[in-house]
Amino acid sequence: MRRIVFTSVLLINFLISAFTQEHLPTKADYDAFYNTLTLVVLDANPMSDFNFKIKEIMKKDWTLTDYEFISEKEFETKKDDPAYSFLLITTATFDKDKTKARYNFLSLLMGKEQTEVRDMPDLCSVPLSYYRVEDDSYSYKLDAFIRFIQNHVKLMTENPNLIKANVFKYYNKNIKSLKDKKLLLVADDLEPTINTQKKIQKIYPYDVQIVSREEVMNAIERKDPDVVFLHKVGPEGTRYKARCYKILMGAADANFYYFDYHMINSKNRDYLLAKDLKKMAGH
Repeated sequence: MRRIVFTSVLLINFLISAFTQEHLPTKADYDAFYNTLTLVVLDANPMSDFNFKIKEIMKKDWTLTDYEFISEKEFETKKDDPAYSFLLITTATFDKDKTKARYNFLSLLMGKEQTEVRDMPDLCSVPLSYYRVEDDSYSYKLDAFIRFIQNHVKLMTENPNLIKANVFKYYNKNIKSLKDKKLLLVADDLEPTINTQKKIQKIYPYDVQIVSREEVMNAIERKDPDVVFLHKVGPEGTRYKARCYKILMGAADANFYYFDYHMINSKNRDYLLAKDLKKMAGH
């Protein structure tokens, strides 16, 4: 079921320009985070899948701060208080993107006095889905995203020199570790030229399997140390022009092993591309 929290009155407030200098965090922001109470903003729909999953996952995996759950309305009254940090789904556009496409991100923001949401220090934002795509495209991977956000915060705290607008490219150094991992791919995410095991193996020489979403979810839940899985973010047929994000994540360590995106066009469609596999294989 789709979250509707940012589709009505609050939509204007939650259009942030992701990964831009306007809300790039500082080392002081990361240091201050550990002394905040993290408020998790729930979907207005009490029966949403996100609400059920995030409550379970926070209890199981969140370790960096104390936390509580709040409503959208409470967020509006508390967002200006630097004593709080906020974990919530934001809707982002990109200032220089002529397509004006909107994307859902899972964001960890710091409270800041007298500021708009778009200017709140963004400690970490992970792309979840295109705005009109159903939640089930990412909800089964939410556990890994929560663990990644915490790992990322710790990494930035310990290595403030990495704090920059294109920080996720840092993780591409992990590509070299893929040779020791089993890559799980869902068939719907693959362009036709690489949609079978045989086609993939011509480009990607390491261990790879085409599996169901449930098999990916099970690997994440059991924190399989041998597994890396694909998280693809695209419009899924809801529109033609948009970005397509491609992220490889570890099921156990919740690390990024590959991060890239392409603009969708007639040549590069809404899929993991053969050229991505070539990069992963070191070609």
